[in-house]
Amino acid sequence: MLVNSMWREAFMKAYKAMDKELRSHPNLDCFCSGSTAVTIVKQGSNLFMSNIGDSRAIMGSKDSNDSMVAIQLTIDLKPDLPKEAERIKRCKGRVFALQDEPEVPRVWLPFDDAPGLAMARAFGDFCLKDYGVISIPEFSYRLLTDKDEFIVLASDGVWDVLSNEEVVEIVSTALTRASTARVLVDSAAREWKLKYPTSKMDDCAVVCLFLDGKMDVEFDCDEQCYSSATIQSNHSGNPVESDNGQTAEPSLQRNFTV
Repeated sequence: MLVNSMWREAFMKAYKAMDKELRSHPNLDCFCSGSTAVTIVKQGSNLFMSNIGDSRAIMGSKDSNDSMVAIQLTIDLKPDLPKEAERIKRCKGRVFALQDEPEVPRVWLPFDDAPGLAMARAFGDFCLKDYGVISIPEFSYRLLTDKDEFIVLASDGVWDVLSNEEVVEIVSTALTRASTARVLVDSAAREWKLKYPTSKMDDCAVVCLFLDGKMDVEFDCDEQCYSSATIQSNHSGNPVESDNGQTAEPSLQRNFTV
């Protein structure tokens, strides 16, 4: 499909440009730090997606019984995926999990037990770019139907503590659509405190896109509408929040990145 190949190429170029900009930025130290990303472009009923790392996109959709179900749209690009592990090892990087967290495979330098990156693709993290970590996104496509109700893009801080099904349940039962992203990051923050009380909470960023083009009563319109929110820890470990529930400009095409 020509349109697919065009969008695939566009995503490739955009991600490459972003990584190049980070490397050349004078005020950002990205040698041993970086970021995941998930991006969608909605063009009519066509949904084009790309991602690196373990930020994820899911969709809330009605099944044949009219029950809400969660559909995962992207693959978490972890180091233990066979294709990812093979590339990293071919480039002399190492993949293994620490004894005290055997469920978290990480990428390590060939000559040092550092930095222990928990993803196989990332922006930045240039200390590992010669050892198999890449910023080339995984591309995917989906044709939307009238059963599809909303899309959630979120960083790994959300998915570390909430399942796809839990996220869909939270979004579909939120009191207002404008509040859904805020409710979701607050739910993730509570789960972090319950499951990892002695750990620093990972950053949580969320965008909820509603496919019927309606927000709440005061925003009832033929526009694509979305809700977004973030919560991140500052240097002292305290959470810093921001949110933005809004309607977007009418358009055939909507672009979102987390």
